[in-house]
Amino acid sequence: MNSVHRRLLLAALMLAPAGCGSLLPTGGTPPKLYTLTPASGFAAGTPVRWQLLVDVPASPAALDTERIALSRSAITVDYYAEAAWTDRAPLMVQSLLVQSFENSGRITAIGRESLALRADYVLRPELRHFEAEYRDAAVPSARAAIGVKLVKLPERAIVAQRNFEATAPAAANEMAAIVESLDAALHEVTRQIVDWTLTAVR
Repeated sequence: MNSVHRRLLLAALMLAPAGCGSLLPTGGTPPKLYTLTPASGFAAGTPVRWQLLVDVPASPAALDTERIALSRSAITVDYYAEAAWTDRAPLMVQSLLVQSFENSGRITAIGRESLALRADYVLRPELRHFEAEYRDAAVPSARAAIGVKLVKLPERAIVAQRNFEATAPAAANEMAAIVESLDAALHEVTRQIVDWTLTAVR
């Protein structure tokens, strides 16, 4: 290879990454981390005496990540650049569900199933949607959808199951506003799950 060809090859290699688009952070910039909050402000109700464990939600691979998901159509999933959750989304949802049950003030024996504790029931969630949806709009709406099964122990029999879903519009197409809308949508879903679970067992 002569010197001219060598210089052309080096130039091509240097220019190649510039043509590649990516939603991931570039230049080694660490992503800005965001977290979510548990639901609170529950209506008063009769306390329950049984014990509950909350499993890590099952989820599609696209949501089993620290990256914050967005969708521009029903068949696409992308991620915001330079932004991430403080943990994988299913683990965050598990913690938020446990804290939301605690905030209800109606159940004191509550924990994560990963701790291998003994309980009367285990809640098995499935995180089906947790993303910002654009759908040809300039400002997205957050969508959260969780299916749950309430399983009786030690029989491991499903005694009740239900799907919950909520949406919340973002105030602006800015990361902080989008995270706030995701927080609001998840609040609504977790509040419904807590209220339903605490009345599903008779």
